[in-house]
Amino acid sequence: MSLLVKETQQELRRRIIDALGRAVANEQLPAEPIPDFNIEKPSNSANGDFSANVALAGAKAFKMPPRSIAQAVVDNFDIEGSLFERVEIAGPGFLNFYLSQQYYSEIIKDIAAKGGEYGKSDFGKGKSVLVEFVSANPTGPMHIGNARGGAIGDCLASVLEYAGYDVAREFYVNDAGNQIEKFGISLEARYLQLYKDGIELPEDAYHGADIAEHAKAFAQEFGDKYVETSSEERKAALVAFALPKNIEGLERDLLSYRIKYDNWFKESTLHNNGAVDEIIEKFKALGVTYEQDGALWFKASEFGNDKDVVLIRANGIPTYIVPDIAYHYNKLETRGFTKAVDVLGADHHGYVPRMKAALKALGIDEGRLDCVIMQMVRLVRNGETIKLSKRSGKAITLTTLLEEVPIDAARFFFNLREPNSHFDFDLDLAVQENSQNPVYYVQYAHARICSILKKAQAEGVTLRTPTDAELNLLTAPEEQELVRHLSTLTDEIIASAKAYDPAKITHFVIELATLFHKFYNAHRVMVEDEGLMQARLQLCIAVRDTIKNVLTMMKVTAPESM
Repeated sequence: MSLLVKETQQELRRRIIDALGRAVANEQLPAEPIPDFNIEKPSNSANGDFSANVALAGAKAFKMPPRSIAQAVVDNFDIEGSLFERVEIAGPGFLNFYLSQQYYSEIIKDIAAKGGEYGKSDFGKGKSVLVEFVSANPTGPMHIGNARGGAIGDCLASVLEYAGYDVAREFYVNDAGNQIEKFGISLEARYLQLYKDGIELPEDAYHGADIAEHAKAFAQEFGDKYVETSSEERKAALVAFALPKNIEGLERDLLSYRIKYDNWFKESTLHNNGAVDEIIEKFKALGVTYEQDGALWFKASEFGNDKDVVLIRANGIPTYIVPDIAYHYNKLETRGFTKAVDVLGADHHGYVPRMKAALKALGIDEGRLDCVIMQMVRLVRNGETIKLSKRSGKAITLTTLLEEVPIDAARFFFNLREPNSHFDFDLDLAVQENSQNPVYYVQYAHARICSILKKAQAEGVTLRTPTDAELNLLTAPEEQELVRHLSTLTDEIIASAKAYDPAKITHFVIELATLFHKFYNAHRVMVEDEGLMQARLQLCIAVRDTIKNVLTMMKVTAPESM
């Protein structure tokens, strides 16, 4: 929560405790230890700005009906010098507290003072968090799921930063293992097809056009040099040629999507520096492995997984889980991040308990790894699911998606739903320039405020800081509702960080735009009353700055005109 909201809540707690103390002194309540109680913000503002359950929580200790306890608090509650104007008893004994007009003025002043920092907090206490997301297979282009994962992961990293964590973004490059072997086989077949007849591409190979393009580019540079070499030498040369180009392409495409990673971590480094072998030896030394049918197994079922896991196959080759364990060990122990957050696809539900079991066996608190499971995306056009690009006729990738819809729309839309929900991406809606398009709706609110301010200046109005008395003129329900929502931004960011759900921020800014449009349609800003006009202009500035802060967090533009 913002410092002002936090301080107000803390002040309310102190005043409630003081009221209980006076009630005991007045013999309205027995001398018993003060019970623990909660203070919350009611979802319905009609029930006050804050609500406390102290009367219900104290019923057992005081051996009194909750409403009698509540009345004792009300009788002894001191409003003098506070930002509260009244307190009421509701239902079985809830206490609802209503803030004074001065509180709303203080919120606007707080936003003006913080500017671009409004919404940030020290909730995370600077703890280091590594957010790994996308980590697409480097053997081909990024698919639409990667597009959603990129938007979610990048926005989540920003949310965590705003919530006071020290965040690093990382892409894990799977440049070793089965997929790279398949990549080599696919490239080899396409390369040999250029020089020999009768060469067929294996059924389980990669059949994308990019494989043939890599083979042609390789042939242009090296000719038939590798046609008669050993298969291993040929595949190694082809992979060494094509893989860096694919990785460069991933980085380029993600940068165009406004995602910049702090680190690109290659799986191959874990094989080359012995980290994979060290993990195997650690498991053996801990006595958590056994051999069966020539394979080495991890006793994962003893550490919370539903079954044991193969570490090394009978052919002596480690399974994919081993370098992944080494990678997470590197994150949490070697590099010492407090927390690792993985944004994973829907097919990783079984992966999470396996990885947590491995960390637990290694003596690492498995709670230091959190995984965000992201569900599938359906692309919809004219109400029907589509899989092919309108322009190219090929499967839609991240690149082709951004050819069809604006980056702002893509990033915003992918954060409209919480990650673990299926999402229909409406391609038609994403390009519409009207209020039906949520990103346009929010951006238009920002642009409208910029237009109001420009018009005011054009009419000779000098924007100035309004006095408290002028800000206290903002008493209309639409004005107070708007300020009340503005005051919740820091809380929403913290809630988003706790839940690993950036959609909470998206919903916040859509609601803010809705409330602003509601206010604008109900009240003129440029009124004859100079004080009220300056107060409303300041309110507009507070909304503008807050929208910009949220869109900046999401890496979505905040246009000044539309």
